[in-house]
Amino acid sequence: MNHITTTQLLEALKWRYATKKFDPAQKIPAATWAALEESLVLTPSSFGAQPWKFLVVDTPDLRAKLVPASWGQTQVVDASHLVVFAFKLNLDEAHINHYMERTAEVRGTTVEAMEPFKKIIMGSLDSARAKGYLDTWQSRQIYIALGQFMAAAALLGLDTCPMEGLDPAKYDEILGLVGSGYTTLCACPIGYRAADDKYATTPKVRFPLSEVITHL
Repeated sequence: MNHITTTQLLEALKWRYATKKFDPAQKIPAATWAALEESLVLTPSSFGAQPWKFLVVDTPDLRAKLVPASWGQTQVVDASHLVVFAFKLNLDEAHINHYMERTAEVRGTTVEAMEPFKKIIMGSLDSARAKGYLDTWQSRQIYIALGQFMAAAALLGLDTCPMEGLDPAKYDEILGLVGSGYTTLCACPIGYRAADDKYATTPKVRFPLSEVITHL
């Protein structure tokens, strides 16, 4: 495969910013959006268990209802697309069984042959459950997906705005997640920056490399 250059990578990441104002007239082409959905599917996770759902909110009425639940942030309606990131609560054996079945299907093996791997996973999940941090652990997986999605978008010249500034319970209610076993963690509008978004040209503030990277 052809890889991008280091210059292209850094240029894309420097160009990216948390977009405050989107151009509602610009829409992401279908083929580009399909690639972004695949980038979500390809996100790595602990044990590969994929404890998540990615809700692409296309319905205008639903998006409008999400604005008050997003502290009034209008990016959720102005952006071309909106992805809501939800994670699996109380990750259980049924989910892992489904994962084992999928693994056996993709790799041409049997569920029985996957049993040792399943036992390792269940041991870790049960330990986390007993210690009270299973949901916290799984929620952290979402940030891997969010980061990968934002980086992929930047490489494709698309703008994003990661949002934790929202009411998860209201999102769950509006999007029908209540009782589904999944709950909202964050959201990410994506599209094209408005020409008059002043934050597009605001210098990016980061600590110097020497302060945040240590070689041991």
